[in-house]
Amino acid sequence: MKRKLTTIFCADGVAFGKLMEADEDAAMASLQRRREIMRELFEKHDGRQVNTWGDAIIAEFVSVVEAVRCAVEVQEAIESENASMARNRRLPFRIGVNLGDVMIDGEDIYGDGVNVASRLQEMADPGGIVVSGAVHYFAHKQLAVGFNFLGEQKVKSIEEPVKSYSVNMVRSNAPPDMSTDPISIKGDDAFSKYGQRADGWLNWIRAQPKSVQRSAFMIAMFFGINVVFSGIATPWFIFPSIPFAFHIWRRARKLRRSQGPET
Repeated sequence: MKRKLTTIFCADGVAFGKLMEADEDAAMASLQRRREIMRELFEKHDGRQVNTWGDAIIAEFVSVVEAVRCAVEVQEAIESENASMARNRRLPFRIGVNLGDVMIDGEDIYGDGVNVASRLQEMADPGGIVVSGAVHYFAHKQLAVGFNFLGEQKVKSIEEPVKSYSVNMVRSNAPPDMSTDPISIKGDDAFSKYGQRADGWLNWIRAQPKSVQRSAFMIAMFFGINVVFSGIATPWFIFPSIPFAFHIWRRARKLRRSQGPET
């Protein structure tokens, strides 16, 4: 039997059995709609559907990066579908993505590469994505989404622990809106607004390439040294921070351009 290296995408519905108990026709309609979404996105990202069983679906991709891009777009599309439905009728999916060696049998694939993708899917939150260490290695520098290290996980039927990462599902890489005048915000509202703003910036920085993260770290380091040794009344940290701030600004500007004008 021939073998090949491929990127395996495994998706499985969450609580599909409960939906079937409540309304079989509606549950099947939801499942078919989500499969249709996935097939369209597989084709868009040069992947192919391999097999289905129950509410699960297996696909493979030539490109690791395109497989993760597809997984993110699938979850965003399904989230949009679910948002228009009553909570007890929603059908979210978990997704696992693995790069592995598989056996080929006609149009089907088998082996540990597929098994690992299935186990990674089981680790994901509803609406989430978990990828293997190999997928992270090839994809993390090419994608704007962030990755959170989950450690080396012991998975069923696999002897070696599997290094795994969850995908940080960032809806936009544009910085948060900073146009609101903070002077006009009073009391607890001001504290809440600043907290949301800081959290938004931190999330954006975490989702960026390491060069942007390093620039942010350097600015924070200069600021800390400034405060400790000179006090904030003498803000000399601004001058050595300029090239790092410029790099972050260029990245934000490039992302805004790539997203196109708002409609």
